[in-house]
Amino acid sequence: MMRAPERIETERLVLRRPVLDDAAAILRYAGDPESTRFIGFGRHRTEDDARRFVVYSDREWDKGSGPFLIVRDGVVLGSTGLHVETPFRGSTGYLLAPSAWGHGYATEAVLAIVGLSRAMGHVRLGATVHPDNPASMRVLQKAGFEREGLLRRHTLLPNLAARPQDVWMYARVFDA
Repeated sequence: MMRAPERIETERLVLRRPVLDDAAAILRYAGDPESTRFIGFGRHRTEDDARRFVVYSDREWDKGSGPFLIVRDGVVLGSTGLHVETPFRGSTGYLLAPSAWGHGYATEAVLAIVGLSRAMGHVRLGATVHPDNPASMRVLQKAGFEREGLLRRHTLLPNLAARPQDVWMYARVFDA
């Protein structure tokens, strides 16, 4: 299996593998109630939570790809990543601090992950979005994803509710 690069540069951003020294910066965006509302993991409350994310990230990277921090001018804005589900299929998502919303950073980061997924030989890259999150739907649409259907009671979003939530399935399918 091809390994993903641990650093990707776009026009304005650097996407890079997180390290333990990033814990305080990770806590700033992953501890924000507004930014984590529709995320599939519990909001970080301490730097130990952020360090556990880095340990998880390292385990994912041992498999060939994983989370990236989204950085602009040395400031960590959030994270994204590529999860390889099979040799031909991956999934992605992203999380940005509210101060980074509305600048096109999410779309730029997702497009970088699209390019990585395609370069790794995937034919499909998926993402899920809660129906009450139209901003994320727009980001995925700008990145060429198409909405495929509603997955009922599919995803646990612990910062939103205690039971699985409906989510829209989006996908970017690549030509052979």
